[in-house]
Amino acid sequence: MNRRATVCLFVLTILVTVHVSAAEPEIVSVKKIWDAGPHNAFTDLIRFEDRWYCCFREALEHGRSLGNVRIIKSQDGNDWKSAALVEERGIDLRDPKLSLMPDGRLLLIMGGIENDQRGNYLTRSPRVSFSADAKSWTAPHKLLAEDHWLWRVTWHNGRAYSVSKQGEGKNPRRGMLYTSTDGLDWKWVTEFKLPDNTWNASETTLRILENDEMIALVRPHWIGRSKPPYTKWEWTKMERNIGGPNFIVLPGGEMWAAGRDYRPGGAHTVLAEMTPTEYTPRLTLPSGGDCSYPGLVWHDGLLWMSYYSSHEGKTSIYLAKIRLPQ
Repeated sequence: MNRRATVCLFVLTILVTVHVSAAEPEIVSVKKIWDAGPHNAFTDLIRFEDRWYCCFREALEHGRSLGNVRIIKSQDGNDWKSAALVEERGIDLRDPKLSLMPDGRLLLIMGGIENDQRGNYLTRSPRVSFSADAKSWTAPHKLLAEDHWLWRVTWHNGRAYSVSKQGEGKNPRRGMLYTSTDGLDWKWVTEFKLPDNTWNASETTLRILENDEMIALVRPHWIGRSKPPYTKWEWTKMERNIGGPNFIVLPGGEMWAAGRDYRPGGAHTVLAEMTPTEYTPRLTLPSGGDCSYPGLVWHDGLLWMSYYSSHEGKTSIYLAKIRLPQ
């Protein structure tokens, strides 16, 4: 082989190596940002007025204990301190999610569970709280009827959309799409009737693309898509189950999802490449046991991801910065 051919082969090898190395997401950093509560879980993350805010449930344990919603803040993502504690006497507040309303206020959606004195489940319904500064929050306000649970709110063109999961722990579970303009008055849009005449829909994250198509990532293993008015849906069954599903649409239209992945050896928190019909895990975060329920924000060319995990013993809150493939 002559010198020119050798140089060309060397350059080609470098280019191929760079391409392969850039084809997978890369963890830039992972940091534990909160472990003050006995059990810290079910996160969400938002950037508001040039600061970071992370919300999650603080309680004695994952299950039958009364939970409050802790909101912590940070200027740079490194140093965190408490900004607020949202609580309701006698109610287990769970799965808090943050969203920015068209009027500039923050909306906090939560599930509110009422148990008896022995910790046995009695009833549940959604709660909502509002804030203009992320420090002072309105008292949790009860929404819809008993057994509903509006799980995450997504805003688009002045309207909020959320899926209420019903019949949790029963068969079938049902998912109902609702919409609102103020976060208080919710109107029914449709029921998710999944393939094979099943209604096994639970935790759901919705996002709306630039063409107004709505995408739904649904626990345990469904991706849905629908055009306005979002009453007719096409469904694809994923090969992997997911818990605590969340996904984000990047400025270029790419979609990345995250949640709890179930595999031999236990659960982990994963990041997955996603399309309207596919979900492919690409990266496993440091995690294990009781874990997942991520918040996702795209900022300064990195994916910022909050999640919780018990892999270091105590169930704690973590923040990861991830560089995605170009």
